[in-house]
Parts: sequence; structure tokens; C-alpha cells
Amino acid sequence: MAVSGSSRRRSRDDVAETALHLLDEYGLPDLTMRHLATALGVQPSALYWHFPNKQALLAAVSERILAPMAEIPSDRTSMHEAVRVVGTRMRECLLAHRDGSELVSSSLALGLVSSPVRPHLLDAARVHGVPDALAEVAAEAVMHFVVGFTFHEQQRLAADQLGLLTETDASTLEGDRVGAPVVGDFAEALTMIAHGLEVSIAQYREVEKIKRDEFSRTAG
Repeated sequence: MAVSGSSRRRSRDDVAETALHLLDEYGLPDLTMRHLATALGVQPSALYWHFPNKQALLAAVSERILAPMAEIPSDRTSMHEAVRVVGTRMRECLLAHRDGSELVSSSLALGLVSSPVRPHLLDAARVHGVPDALAEVAAEAVMHFVVGFTFHEQQRLAADQLGLLTETDASTLEGDRVGAPVVGDFAEALTMIAHGLEVSIAQYREVEKIKRDEFSRTAG
């Protein structure tokens, strides 16, 4: 990225957007405040007008990486399909940026960004009369699975770029590229999470039915 010679005051969005570009170009280890300040043509101290520390900056970058999650339509899809759609979209968001999974994982772990999965599964759950508690557990499972799976994908992609993988290992990376069909282990594991949620929902409804039947007998 070319160094800007402009001395105009940078906005918070300018800083976060430039940080995202640096992430894509150089990777997370080289995304330093000094490097970012140089790219913006400002002194490093100027960055702290917008972000109190580097973790706050990385959280803003994480939010940009996850922004396409907001574009998932809110419709009356099944809970099973909601798990698959949300999980797949999150994977795409993370793979779209170099070291995206590692950066977002850190921001999530520190509580600096909210789960991008939770609101979508809660919305779907409420449409289908599923308790929030079940949707919360499913959201945590999907989020952690996607972050972990994608982190391994990106580590392998980085190793491939450095020529550290065997030809056989490198040939398996095609499904890790952005835009590649979501097949294989990722899709199967996401489906397993969705099936597990369906079983939990069925058990919940059976227990509720037993409670209603028992109440009717005692009330009668």
C-alpha cells in the first residue's frame, strides 16, 4: 500500500479501513500501529484519538470482516437451514481476508465484538417457537466451530504459499478458497450441528407436551 502524504485528519473509518487493507496485504503479525500510521501519513499518537489501544482497533477491523453477516435475510427458514446458512456465510467472511479467523477469534474471545451468529439463530428460533436457550447453545457451537475450522484452513493456505505442503496436501486446499463450493468436512460438520439442534428441539417439545398432558390430567 502506498504511503499517503496527506496531513489531513483521518477519521475512525479511514483508520479501520486502512488497517483492513494492511491486514490483507501483509498479514496480522505486520499490522502494527506504527505501520498503520505510516500508511496513513500520520504520527502513531494520532491513531489513539480514535482507538485507545490496538485491541480496540482490531475489534473495529473484525467488525468490518463480519459486516456481510448483516446481509443474511431474515426469513422463515427452518432452524436446520439457518444453522447452515449462517455458518457458511461466516466462513466466507473469514476466508475473504488474510488471517481473518485469527483476528476475529481474538476479538470474540476478549468480548470486543458480538457473536455474528447469535442474532440470526435467535430470530429463527423465535419464529419457530424454539427456546432462546437452545438457540444460544447452537450459536456458540456454530461460532466456535467455524472460527476453529477456518483458522486451520488459513494456516494451511499460508503454509502452501510458503511451499511447506506436499503436493497431495496442497491439492486438498481448493475447497478452502473464497468462493469455492462448501463441501466435505465443513459442510458435514455443520449439518451435524444442525441435526443436533433438531434433536434438542424435538426433546424439548416432547417434554413440554408431557407437562401439558400432566397438567390437563391434574386439572381435570
